[in-house]
Amino acid sequence: MKLLLTSAGIQNPSIHQALVDLLGKPIAEANALCIPTAGYGHPQTNPTHAWRFISGHDECPMTELGWKSVGVLELTALPSIGKDRWVPWVRNADVLLVNGGDAMYLCHWMRESGLADLLASLQETVWVGLSAGSMVMTPRIGQDFVEWPSPTGRDETLGLVDFSIFPHLDHPQLPDNTLATAERWAAELQGPAYVIDDQTAIKVAGSVVEVVSEGRWKLLTP
Repeated sequence: MKLLLTSAGIQNPSIHQALVDLLGKPIAEANALCIPTAGYGHPQTNPTHAWRFISGHDECPMTELGWKSVGVLELTALPSIGKDRWVPWVRNADVLLVNGGDAMYLCHWMRESGLADLLASLQETVWVGLSAGSMVMTPRIGQDFVEWPSPTGRDETLGLVDFSIFPHLDHPQLPDNTLATAERWAAELQGPAYVIDDQTAIKVAGSVVEVVSEGRWKLLTP
């Protein structure tokens, strides 16, 4: 699976081009599935946020980019409909657009639904994460970002990459999201961590990791 891990979606031409590069085709020729699940787990979100993400009426461009088709994949529904139905939907998609919200809640339902087990076989599929949708791919999110009480009581996520992510650096509506806060957060982790603002994304293709930015970012190492 190829990854485009963003803080706030496709915010600028550099991130847009990185997406096209990973797809290997124009956006207008690509079929997308959007995953709103993470938005239901965070205490500061509500159903309006899910509608805005799905409909493309959001400040974080994802579904409104001009895809050939866009469908909705709600992970909490998957266990009740059977893999014979939903697995082909995922395999036929060129890209999965994954909403922000709560990374632990998203991680839980990726595992419960079976989507997490399927990811390794989706070698040409592009995963575009937005905030929590990006953080879920990391080994740990840090206790500062744990809002939904997972059954494990821990902060471990899927670990498809070997670094953690602190999103929304210097966001005007998140006054605590400073570099100093991120450095304290990173000190509790056991691996490298990228601190990224909303104009930054991390592009992962195989073993190659590239920061794509028109903003501010920093790599913190233990």
